[in-house]
Amino acid sequence: MTKRNWSIDSLVLIFSFIVFAQLLSYVVPHGQFERAPVPDQPDRMAVVDGTYAVLSAEDSVTLPAWHFLMAISEGLSSAQGIIFLIFLVGGVIAVLRQTGAIDAALHRAVEKLGHSPWLLIGGCLILFSVGSFTIGMGEEYVPLVPIIVTMCLAMRMDAVVAMGMVWVPYGVGWACAGINPFGVLIAQNIANVPLTSGWQLRFVMMIVFLAIAFHHIYRYAMRVQADPSKSLVANVDYSTGFESPADIHMTPRRVAILVIFVLGLAGFVYGVSEHHWYIGELNAIFLGVGLVAAMIAGMSAGETSRTFLEGAAAMTPAALLVGFARTIEVVMTDGQIIDTVVFSIAGLLEGLPAEASAIGMLVVQTVCNFFIPSGSGQAFVTMPIMSPLATLTDVPQQTAVLAYQFGDGFTNMIVPTSALVMGALALGKVPYAAWFRFVGPLLLKFFAVAAIFLVLSMHVGSAFGFHS
Repeated sequence: MTKRNWSIDSLVLIFSFIVFAQLLSYVVPHGQFERAPVPDQPDRMAVVDGTYAVLSAEDSVTLPAWHFLMAISEGLSSAQGIIFLIFLVGGVIAVLRQTGAIDAALHRAVEKLGHSPWLLIGGCLILFSVGSFTIGMGEEYVPLVPIIVTMCLAMRMDAVVAMGMVWVPYGVGWACAGINPFGVLIAQNIANVPLTSGWQLRFVMMIVFLAIAFHHIYRYAMRVQADPSKSLVANVDYSTGFESPADIHMTPRRVAILVIFVLGLAGFVYGVSEHHWYIGELNAIFLGVGLVAAMIAGMSAGETSRTFLEGAAAMTPAALLVGFARTIEVVMTDGQIIDTVVFSIAGLLEGLPAEASAIGMLVVQTVCNFFIPSGSGQAFVTMPIMSPLATLTDVPQQTAVLAYQFGDGFTNMIVPTSALVMGALALGKVPYAAWFRFVGPLLLKFFAVAAIFLVLSMHVGSAFGFHS
């Protein structure tokens, strides 16, 4: 009898969490914090510390039994920015691949790096972590997953290695970010510490975590190269969607297309850092790059249209998973329990020694990221609570910020409530169970080192300019 591989379908898992969130709303007390506009950012609301109150019976809402079904539409609507990104960029990537430029570049890279997977893994870890460390990149990496999967398959590695090369440095970059405007700067502003302060020590921390990540990914990659049956996705069919084209020659037209593609990405990075661009601008840049690439390649309007639609259609599973994942937060908010969960967890830290409180903050932020996978959203909800709590427990404010970063960033790699995680896994055809088995042991290493860094930051951080 053939042994059956254990796996959980991603949509089944997410849907189960949606139902579980609604069941929690029937047993968890309903409560809310008061919220006030953030100074200098009136469009954002932050929790006012000390204002949590259990709602009265008159103000409390009981969700109808079928609410979780209606909330799915709201979740899709709430995640429309990322969903449209997946559709549009997926279509453009299909056009770029139709020109042959991307595949030619990939195979040229495979020729150069085919005997040096360590160089490819190390290069990707550095590249993607720096993007997250500086300007908070994350959504921008999603469209690159199928491309890197194709490269890894050509090098006799697997899609898990590809996900590790993209999503692990994404999480590390957010966890150790020095100037990320969507995470650390928000938390530092709420904690009233100088913005970007301590970035040098955070950068050193990032290097340490990347070294741990490299060892973990490279060891697994070598095991798969030696014996493909050891792959965690050995039972997944990658015969379609990641196949190598017949024509992989680098021509002047393809070089020009690659230059346009790189300039587009560089322009977006500049726009994010200087003009606060976001998903709308990224969509516009990718569409522009796709149109220019099609013209350079000599593709007809009809061929371009058909290729774009086919590429966008292939992204449907990933786009739907994003919307379903966002629904979990929608149900908890509608059920009036999300603030109760945060308040209850934070209350466990009162009365602990300073070092224990710092590590406890890491635990709290890690758990909160499951319910609030948005980095900026988590900062606005938890830091107004953690900042005064840090004062009461003699934890430096900068350490409290670091605990938020570690709790948010590392779990960004694995929480099934994250639209980005589930979307990226769907694009790479990596079952969530397989990804969990791969990255789970790595996260245990990360959190052990993170706890050490938190304690060290309290005692030696001032020597490195970590505390103001």
